[in-house]
Amino acid sequence: MAASMPTNSKGQAWFCSTGLPSDVIVDVDDMTFHLHKFPLMAKSKKLHELITEQEANFTSNTVDHKEIHEENETKTETTKTEEQCCHIRFPNFPGGPKTFEMAAKFCYTVKIELSSSNVAALRCAGETLEMTEEYSEDNIISKTERFLSQTVLQSLSDSIETLKSCEHLMPIVEDVGIVTRCIDSISLMVSSMDPSQFGWSVNEAPTNKLDELTVLNPQLFKRLIIAMKGKNVNHEIIENCLLRYAKKHISGTNRATRKPQCSYKPSEIDQKELLETIVTNLSKQTYSRSSQAVKILFGMLRSANILNASDFCKSTLEKKIGYQFEQATLDDLLMPSYSYLSETLYDVDCVKRILSQFLTQSQDLNGVEDTQAALTLVGKLIDGYLSEIALDANLKPEKFCELAVALPEQARIYDDGLYRSVDVYIKAHPWIAEADREKISGVLDCRKLTLEACTHAAQNERLPLRAVVQVLFFEQLQLRQAIAGTIMATEMVASDSERSPGPTRQETVEQHDGTTVVEGEEVTWREAVRENQVLRIGMDSMRTRVHELERECTTMKKAIEKIDKVGGPTGWFTKKFGCTFKTQVCDSHEPTVVETRKGRNNRTNRHRHVS
Repeated sequence: MAASMPTNSKGQAWFCSTGLPSDVIVDVDDMTFHLHKFPLMAKSKKLHELITEQEANFTSNTVDHKEIHEENETKTETTKTEEQCCHIRFPNFPGGPKTFEMAAKFCYTVKIELSSSNVAALRCAGETLEMTEEYSEDNIISKTERFLSQTVLQSLSDSIETLKSCEHLMPIVEDVGIVTRCIDSISLMVSSMDPSQFGWSVNEAPTNKLDELTVLNPQLFKRLIIAMKGKNVNHEIIENCLLRYAKKHISGTNRATRKPQCSYKPSEIDQKELLETIVTNLSKQTYSRSSQAVKILFGMLRSANILNASDFCKSTLEKKIGYQFEQATLDDLLMPSYSYLSETLYDVDCVKRILSQFLTQSQDLNGVEDTQAALTLVGKLIDGYLSEIALDANLKPEKFCELAVALPEQARIYDDGLYRSVDVYIKAHPWIAEADREKISGVLDCRKLTLEACTHAAQNERLPLRAVVQVLFFEQLQLRQAIAGTIMATEMVASDSERSPGPTRQETVEQHDGTTVVEGEEVTWREAVRENQVLRIGMDSMRTRVHELERECTTMKKAIEKIDKVGGPTGWFTKKFGCTFKTQVCDSHEPTVVETRKGRNNRTNRHRHVS
């Protein structure tokens, strides 16, 4: 019926292929439509009025048109015909030329395909052209309204797509009420859904209904969130929706791309306003406890620092992260410091505030299941963070120590991770004073070092002498306890073997391959004897090791006595390291792999191996 073709500087021309010359020209943006007045006037009251008005004026201006044509005889016949046509312009037609083309086809009784993406534009076009039911039966307004109510507003996806199409139809789309109806429909359908189906997963499904909401612009999205709260939509759904929207539209939340995934490029002011709006709508409670949610919150916090967002915005994000700090990763914590007042590479103060929020919540939930597990995870996380920031040359000893001791004792099962951080810090800061070295090493609890870490520390020439003595002392206590346990086990085996009446019977078991195996009490007794011999050998080796450590401790105590020049060696050493400590066998379920370094010359051969 119609075709489009380029025409001079005005852009495109659209001709109706009915075989009759057009008598109406309609300009919509850069498209010129060559149409016929009777089909248009039959469906559109607005076009009927405009065409009638121009035809009334055409008669009075006939003489003027003839004079103009005589002055310019070179004009083509097509141009002359156009001057006799009614010429109508719609500079801001809703939906542009594409929508007007569909409305024009409707006037020519050509079947048009309604969809969730074009129904709003056609409804607005019908409003502009006044294609009402009163003017013509079964007109475009009634058709689009019926499609909206019976199809679009019954489906969540269709409602979202139609709402998205409304962004470029303002303000007329507001006047016809499509935006409000779509928002109400979405809120109502979401409120009846199960929150569990919107949870976070390792591999997020791209077809998630909440992800569909992220296509909306910030203005419509904000109105939708307000409507969802008014409909009492589950807070977990709202929070997930906000976080997903932030991930797509706020720079920095997706560290893989560093750019928002939306089609438009918002300014920094728009980004800041959007970030603060999202944070304001986040619930004070925490619903989305997952590593994905925490990662997005950390990204929002980084963006808040870059965009210089309000203090309320930053503190709210820190609290939200603190409530689920155990879900974070080391990469999340490594936030650069954007403050001119801070000399450190990473924002250590921010991590301290987040940790404080977590510990406050842990105290409130004291006794709740999994609280200890979460505390242990955070302990490992902080130790890893300390190892990373320890390489920063500008990190002061006081700041390192404050973060190291901020964790409660039960957060660390073993101090191997903390020992590694201390070793890295001292190695990266060789210029610090001896007093600072002792302060740094003082955060360690030598009772909670594994034997592997103790052996490494005893040969670590970077540690202060006092710290090495502590390590040697507790290594000796651990060995003593281990020997005591070995002796008890040996005596129990020997006692059992003495009480055993000996081999009294044997059993011959025939195997599937035809061979026979002798089993019985005699076999058990022989195995016990062999285990007893192995235990005695191990006990003798450990006794030798203990004697070496005792001689080492005696030498160390004399050296410390000369350094401190106070009290006798027994009194000072007992007060400092003696009976106030509880011993334990360091058998870490997660051994720390430490680098073997060259020890002090006087102790290298003594502590290289534990027999």
